Amino acid sequence: MRFGVLGPLAVWTCRGEPVRIPGVKVRALLLALLVHEGHPVSVDRLVEALWGGRPPQRTAGALQAKVSQLRGALDRAEPGGRALVEHGPAGYRLVLDAAEVDADRMRDLLERARNLTEPHSRAELLREALGLWRGPAYADAAEDAYARHAAARLEELRLTVVEELARARLELGEHRLLAGELGDLVERNPLREGLRATHMLALYRSGRQSEALDSYERLRVRLAGELGLDPGSELADLHRSLLARDTSLDAPASVYAPVARRVGNLPEPLSAQADGGLIGRGAQIARVRDLLAAERLVTLVGPGGVGKTRLAVEALRGDLRPLPRRDVDDRARRPHRVRSRVGRGGRRDGGGGTGSAGGLTGARASGGGDGRGRRTALYRPARPARAAAVRHLRAPAGSRRASVRGAAGLRARGPCPGNQPRAVGDR
Repeated sequence: MRFGVLGPLAVWTCRGEPVRIPGVKVRALLLALLVHEGHPVSVDRLVEALWGGRPPQRTAGALQAKVSQLRGALDRAEPGGRALVEHGPAGYRLVLDAAEVDADRMRDLLERARNLTEPHSRAELLREALGLWRGPAYADAAEDAYARHAAARLEELRLTVVEELARARLELGEHRLLAGELGDLVERNPLREGLRATHMLALYRSGRQSEALDSYERLRVRLAGELGLDPGSELADLHRSLLARDTSLDAPASVYAPVARRVGNLPEPLSAQADGGLIGRGAQIARVRDLLAAERLVTLVGPGGVGKTRLAVEALRGDLRPLPRRDVDDRARRPHRVRSRVGRGGRRDGGGGTGSAGGLTGARASGGGDGRGRRTALYRPARPARAAAVRHLRAPAGSRRASVRGAAGLRARGPCPGNQPRAVGDR
């Protein structure tokens, strides 16, 4: 089971399916348990979190009823889920040993990033950490007393991640972008000297030395007037270096690591994980890949918006090599204006796609048992042209593989039930 507190409360099964927690009080109970991060919470604290200063007459019974409802919701979502809510002498606690909370994952990504020296890798992990945020922490209860401090701690951690990502990007030579992006953030958090130092250095490297010095002066005046303090030694040292135009502040001569040439035109993965960060879909990705290795045509079917394209894209990742345009029979392209988008040379449909049957998004090559190479393509046909285009993809004998994504597949009469894409193989 996975829990999300970096935004509105969210719960997912291990397969990534959303779990509905019914009732405001039941959700407040779960939030109160999550706030304490697996530690026991006394009955009195839970009653205060759920009912404030107006508890019901039969407090113990009312709380037990809400606990029972929460256990039931978790158990219906995933067998054994009710065991995640434990009761002991000190109160109730949420067992997080076998669960995952997005806030814990953010902390783990931050720690991993701090152990790296290469800025590209650090920035990738820190971006992934920030990508976990879906809104203010504990958004459902951020103003309630029991969650206020926990939300503030997570917001502080978010700003720390932002600062460290900014420093990594500065090492990568992105000072001009940072000079503009960090301005508002510094104004909203004027006393965060680390953030201000990064912004000042970005301004300086962008040729805006006077603005960098002015930023320092504004902070100095504010600290002196409100707290009777001077800026910290690190910021003061940076200020002196800016005044002296110290050459050590200049951007490194070469900051960009070599970029591997992209093959195909699959979008960049959203995560460094093997499944591209697609939560709970590992088994489905493996299933699609198995079908691609054994079948000539694989169709993903499911209601619109359930993630068929994303699933297909992640399944196709791997050893990508260009798929020549000739692998799409021209007869399929002419009558329905099918426009291929293959490899680096592929172009998007400039006409907005109206009347187009879609295009090939990428290709994966692998060795076949007969010694011939196999090519795999992701095809997104529009409904009117699907059958004709796919027929031409299938026609020649050989080792071609196609992964077709559509709301109604060649082997399905309509959308599959449920909220998961389904893979259908066809030899």
